Amino acid sequence: MLQLLNEHACFGGVQRFYQTDSAAIGLPMRFAAFIPPHAEGARLPVLFYLAGLTCTEETFVTKAGAQRMAAELGMILVAPDTSPRGAGVAGETDAWDFGVGAGFYIDAQQAPWDRHYRMYSHILELRELVVRELPADAGRIGIFGHSMGGHGALTIALKRPDLFRSVSAFAPIAAPSRCPWGRKAFSGYLGTDESTWRQHDASALMASLQTPFPHGILIDQGLGDKFLAEQLHPEAFEAACSAAAQPLQLRRHAGYDHGYYFIATFMEEHLRFHAHNLGLAA
Repeated sequence: MLQLLNEHACFGGVQRFYQTDSAAIGLPMRFAAFIPPHAEGARLPVLFYLAGLTCTEETFVTKAGAQRMAAELGMILVAPDTSPRGAGVAGETDAWDFGVGAGFYIDAQQAPWDRHYRMYSHILELRELVVRELPADAGRIGIFGHSMGGHGALTIALKRPDLFRSVSAFAPIAAPSRCPWGRKAFSGYLGTDESTWRQHDASALMASLQTPFPHGILIDQGLGDKFLAEQLHPEAFEAACSAAAQPLQLRRHAGYDHGYYFIATFMEEHLRFHAHNLGLAA
């Protein structure tokens, strides 16, 4: 069941907030959707945005400044929440980088997290819901994200290029098996057998593929990002793409940090990148 919580006129279209009963999560989940102005009966391309640690479905739509360009391009924007809410798992609110607001877009395999923390499956079911309930074109769907959400966008796209035709990221956690955020999340959600982590690590996934996105992948990274050296490791993904003959634009920007001022600066270029890959005049 899809419940409309509220909506707001925005750049000739409408910014909506929904709640749906998630079969994957086993709880109600919220998401935001910007629907641009369009002709009756039109089916529009869709771009999913996965947010980072501590964020909600509201973060992207209130901070990134994406609606104006999405309206111009004729593209639906969908922003899911970042974790279950109200799962009742002991300790789920104890840390900002694990548990609530930190689902890491994977399906947990370890109790007690495995009952509700199934964000990978939730993103896939949400894609089906969007195609069914919104004026969406199932053949033209892309995905991008920031930080933890950049990790999610890259890994989901690499595992399901049949469902997502275009992928980009802002400051992604590009090699989570190698960084404190990722190791904490993976050990808690997946267990201590690190061989099982590879299917959730973009750099490891890319190493086993050959040119999965021939039209390219776009990543923007700020060089003033305080998390760059310890947590993000874009160079690992860059090396994996080189070995996999995967075209990659990894753009490094002096002075930019990890926040939404950085994201907003380069948002238009990401939307145009996806528009081109999804068959829109960008």
